[in-house]
Amino acid sequence: MFTRSTTRSWVALGATLVASSAWAQLPLLFGEDKQYSAKVLVLNGQVSVLKGREPWALHVGDFVQRRQEIVTGADGYAQFQVSDGSTFEVFPKSHVIFRNNAGEWKDLLDLFLGRVKVHIQKFGGQPNPNRVTTPTAVISVRGTIYDVQIEDEDGTTMVLVEEGQVSVRHALIPTSQPKLLGEGEYLRVYKTQPIAQKSFDKGGLLRRAMEIAGDAAANVLYRLPRAGGGAGSPVPAPGGGGPVGDTGGSTPPPPPPPPPPPPQ
Repeated sequence: MFTRSTTRSWVALGATLVASSAWAQLPLLFGEDKQYSAKVLVLNGQVSVLKGREPWALHVGDFVQRRQEIVTGADGYAQFQVSDGSTFEVFPKSHVIFRNNAGEWKDLLDLFLGRVKVHIQKFGGQPNPNRVTTPTAVISVRGTIYDVQIEDEDGTTMVLVEEGQVSVRHALIPTSQPKLLGEGEYLRVYKTQPIAQKSFDKGGLLRRAMEIAGDAAANVLYRLPRAGGGAGSPVPAPGGGGPVGDTGGSTPPPPPPPPPPPPQ
């Protein structure tokens, strides 16, 4: 005879299997090419993908394919959307690879420099597992909003959760226990230390500071001309262009002083 707890266990197992099956079928539902691409929704400033070693400018409506590297300049900002409705924002001076692990669609971003903000949508009310990896941390989510920022050359990673929960584990110290972060919590992951103690963002000061910085980046107007003027145009070489009226050259030297007067 089944008890009430046994029935609940079977229901939970069934829900897990259904969710797993639904996520496994995502590439089939959306089509493999679309599933593994991200569309540019918003863009300001210099945002490029690397083709070989050459940066090619992105524009609103373009698609980034899996394993492509996204690079932003000092004024660069872009928001991308994937097929399940989830979005991610890339902020100035960032370097990120989209779906670097071609065999695992749950791996969303590899962040090597700068900052990203991720908003993971749930699919049919079920958790949506995605991962963001940095040189020091692996951040796993099931449906949430969070920021990830690399703070120094050692890859120190700061993770701040705006909504939902994320699990953070150390990428270089396998024995380091993962931490579960909830809304308003943050922590830093250092290269040579186990995962630091999580902290609470009292009053939302850290979150607000990051929002202000993000708003400023998103509202920057890009004034530099781009070669070709079309989607996928190469980014002008440094020194090859500038704001209107700027020839790219240095300031001309002042005229020589007038000759001295003749002797009396």
